Amino acid sequence: MFRMTLAAGATAVALALAGQATAAEIQVKMLDRGAQGVMVFEPSSANFKVGDTVRFLPTNPGHNVETISTMLPPGATPVKGAMNQEVVVKFTKPGVYGFKCLPHWGFGMVFVAKVGDGSPNLAAAQAAAAKTPPMTKKRLAAAFAALK
Repeated sequence: MFRMTLAAGATAVALALAGQATAAEIQVKMLDRGAQGVMVFEPSSANFKVGDTVRFLPTNPGHNVETISTMLPPGATPVKGAMNQEVVVKFTKPGVYGFKCLPHWGFGMVFVAKVGDGSPNLAAAQAAAAKTPPMTKKRLAAAFAALK
């Protein structure tokens, strides 16, 4: 009986570790200039699974990353990183997450993450994007269009 319990425990630990091993991490650079122009996150959007991580890298100085309050799934924790600091976000809730560089919000320095199917707040996030400054609205539209 002890061997069966030990084997079952070992199997449970192995399965838990295997689940962690499948989590992905995407790195996003904070740039003064990129493929889309000035003041960008590269890439500007990505698809994730619950448990995946995004790592924002301060490649150029003068940037931060924080969530866009109107583009968060229900129950998600807001993020506010310091200037010139790396920020790591692990996604624990499905939905759409919007991120911005506050000093360059008007330039359209934004990133959109779609976690799972994004349905809990996809329509609300797209509606919020339509009410942003002109360049931000343009870049958010492109970021949404690039998502699966």
